[in-house]
Amino acid sequence: MLKPEEQKRIILKGVHTLVSEEELFLKLKKSFERNESLTIKLGLDPSAPDIHLGHAVVLRKIKQMQDLGHRAVIIIGDFTGKIGDPTGKSKGRIALTDEQVKENAKTYCEQIFKVLDKDKTEVRFNSEWLSKLNFEDVIRLAATTTVARILERDDFQKRYENQIPIGIHEFFYPLMQAYDSIELKADIELGGTDQTFNILMGRTLQKTLDQEQQIAIFMPILEGLDGVEKMSKSLGNYIGVSEPAEVMFKKVMEVPDSLIIKYFELATDEHPNEVEKIKAELDGGTNPRDVKYRLAKIITSLYHTPEDVEKAIEYYDVAFSKKAIPEDIPELSIEGDKETVTDIIPQLIKMDFVKSKSEFIRLVNQGGVQLNGEKLISGGMNRAMIANDVMKIGKKRFVKFIK
Repeated sequence: MLKPEEQKRIILKGVHTLVSEEELFLKLKKSFERNESLTIKLGLDPSAPDIHLGHAVVLRKIKQMQDLGHRAVIIIGDFTGKIGDPTGKSKGRIALTDEQVKENAKTYCEQIFKVLDKDKTEVRFNSEWLSKLNFEDVIRLAATTTVARILERDDFQKRYENQIPIGIHEFFYPLMQAYDSIELKADIELGGTDQTFNILMGRTLQKTLDQEQQIAIFMPILEGLDGVEKMSKSLGNYIGVSEPAEVMFKKVMEVPDSLIIKYFELATDEHPNEVEKIKAELDGGTNPRDVKYRLAKIITSLYHTPEDVEKAIEYYDVAFSKKAIPEDIPELSIEGDKETVTDIIPQLIKMDFVKSKSEFIRLVNQGGVQLNGEKLISGGMNRAMIANDVMKIGKKRFVKFIK
């Protein structure tokens, strides 16, 4: 186990806010002296099981602490999920059914172990303890805070001011999440900055019930490939942890230069010393593309085998660096020379190469579609497709036609 000061330095890499640094050092010092692991808590509301690099920011930080010798406990909020976390919502959320919670939790678990060390991770469901509380327990829990304190949350405050209904049950969400910390005797809880209120409520409840307070670590929001908005699947600016290696590598290469260091800090496990070296390289005039190439290899390596990473690099070099046609590309089956370019558009839409026929035609008119290396013109839409034709759509999408 590393000395407390070095552990603290690694833990603080990329952190947005910490409450508090002094308490963290004291916990690390006690852990080091006793050779005991700290309990790291992360609560997951199983309502959106598709994890991307934005979600993985917190998971990567936990993995770094696991590598330092500490233990992670992932709380699947199967009980709280039935309420729905109102954080950041302008109205109440629809409660999940038992079946939805179980299915989402299963998907979550499959994905979190792409990041976390399974041997150093315990997965718990908070229905284990929350479902056993009787009404007297609930009243005692409610008595630990005030309505004024709950209304300090921006989302509740805005809904109250705008006369948008707030269910009494929603007030219990932060209290129940806080109670999870009591049950685990959590030393550290992590979350995004949008979870500030809920996690600090855990510290408050622990203090009220004479338990040593957990350290609250808040990780920043990671912008997506557009460099502006929070990474989001709905916005299409995301990098999924389950995406194929070649897709992941290519997407990382699309990260804006201004975010290279932030991605090194939040999306990799690189040591702070290494990140400082990379900053110095960029400041010294190193081509950002070369640094981004290393970033893409590092991130892709975190989620894929070395063999898949090498194939992804080869694919990228051929398809996007040398502007040639790569060998390993998706294939689309055609009926000999009976199908024309127009005929295969529905299949291209189904394969997510284009969103609609009008988008494909627009790309053709703009010179954004090539067939066997030659620009496809609108007059060529009735050209018969033949086996081994290769179509390039936009700058990065290739498809090969086979019988």
